[in-house]
Amino acid sequence: MGDEPALIAELREAFLDGAKRSFATLRTAESGDVWIAAALRLKGLAASFGAVRLMALAGEAAEGQPRDAAILRKIGRAIERL
Repeated sequence: MGDEPALIAELREAFLDGAKRSFATLRTAESGDVWIAAALRLKGLAASFGAVRLMALAGEAAEGQPRDAAILRKIGRAIERL
């Protein structure tokens, strides 16, 4: 399995790209439906990669108010730390 580290790196990069895209959608959501969909997408991504803190924050976002500045800051920091 010589390619395993390369595969893991590729999967990690895909996860980070998806998380960043979902976060960008959260930041620009024009409606509650778009906000919730992006938050749930981010929660699912985080769950599939074991990013428990990010998963919890995305769940909190899905249940909260669209474009909540405090939760956006927390999610942004969580993504930066991945």
